[in-house]
Amino acid sequence: MKARKWAIGGLSVLMACGLAVGCGKSEPNGAAGGQASPNAGGAASPGKTVLLKMWGGVPAESGPQAVVDAWNKQNPDIQVTYERFVNDDAGNLKLDTALMTGQDVDLYVNYTMPRLQKRKESGAALDLSAFPDYSIDEKMGPDAKLWQIDGRYYGMPTKKNLSFVWLNKDALDEAGLPVPPLDWTWDDMRSYAAKLKKDKRWGLLVHESSYMGHVDAATAAVGYTKPDGTSNLNHPLAAKGFEVMYDMMTKDKSMPTYGEQVTSKMPTDTMFLKGEAAILYAGEFIFRSSNNLKDNPRSFKIAFATLPRLSANENEFKYPSGLGDVVSINPKSANKEAAWKFLKWYADGGMTPLAVGGRLPSSKDVNADEAIKLLLSGAESTYDQESLKKVVFGKFPTYQTTLEQQVIDIRKEEYEKYLLGKQDLKTSLDNMAKRHNDFIKQNKK
Repeated sequence: MKARKWAIGGLSVLMACGLAVGCGKSEPNGAAGGQASPNAGGAASPGKTVLLKMWGGVPAESGPQAVVDAWNKQNPDIQVTYERFVNDDAGNLKLDTALMTGQDVDLYVNYTMPRLQKRKESGAALDLSAFPDYSIDEKMGPDAKLWQIDGRYYGMPTKKNLSFVWLNKDALDEAGLPVPPLDWTWDDMRSYAAKLKKDKRWGLLVHESSYMGHVDAATAAVGYTKPDGTSNLNHPLAAKGFEVMYDMMTKDKSMPTYGEQVTSKMPTDTMFLKGEAAILYAGEFIFRSSNNLKDNPRSFKIAFATLPRLSANENEFKYPSGLGDVVSINPKSANKEAAWKFLKWYADGGMTPLAVGGRLPSSKDVNADEAIKLLLSGAESTYDQESLKKVVFGKFPTYQTTLEQQVIDIRKEEYEKYLLGKQDLKTSLDNMAKRHNDFIKQNKK
């Protein structure tokens, strides 16, 4: 409902954008200013250069600039510039505002399903079935369907999601601990963290973006709602996920308290690379720091493990992997055809320079060996590649979070009270379920 109001609220502005200058531009070669014909459909007019702007959350120097430079060199008639937004609440608000107010956004990257869903509902994501010359299912494989909305694609998933556990292998060896098996549990993780902690080294750090990964992984497997349509956010597995973290913070003291981590804006990835934590749960984006041995020198080798399950039952857990970096085309772009041409090239190999920062392309047309080589970026000897390949190329049941952003916010408000010691676990879970049920009733179609 909020998304619809958001769309209506910005309608007059968007109309003004469309009537005045459009949301994409075409300019004569070497000219400034210029304006695309509203009905050009994205095809470049003779003697004109189409200008596209792509928005994404990755720093330009970590691959995107190399991507657009390569494209621009090969395609003088369609020139692309890159605009970076930070992939957090403030950064996504910046992108959403740009979409709403008609600023230059031709293509943009979605990092979660709730964000994509909201943008689709507000009319800011083009239905890609308008372009029948490319099969997303064939190119990207079965995990692509997790990004469909009502059976259609409003963005193209372009990379393999790699969300896993990073381990200081030297610390493991010192403690006599093996690299964890693929089917380990959070009870195992808790034991590892307790054995690996030292006075100046945390046992475990969890990157803020991954904080609810294990809870989502279990809740997605059993269902965010029960068969009767009511909330399942208070499922026993969710309770286990919150409780094990709280106990590690307060009893084991093997990980920092939630309050300490949030208020200090703890740089978890940097701390891990400095040896100040033995285990880090985070995404593939850490590669852009771990490969940079000049700014992040380290003497230890890094090993990898899957995110542990909350129970030993393999049917009660899915993995936060699959595909990601879903690129959408703005329906208000005056150059949709040109944007689509760029997007196909980007997905089928043009994005390969992003592998240096950990983003492995998902298209079957991409050379996987070349991408892995770029992923490790000359620092191959500093990784336990056997464990990496088991995680990267393993076949696991995956999920994409389908909870609406409002429900994610509700859940966060309640679990923060618990993790900060302001509310007991049962009350927090009951409140989550009640507020989720209220949301479901209010948004019944």
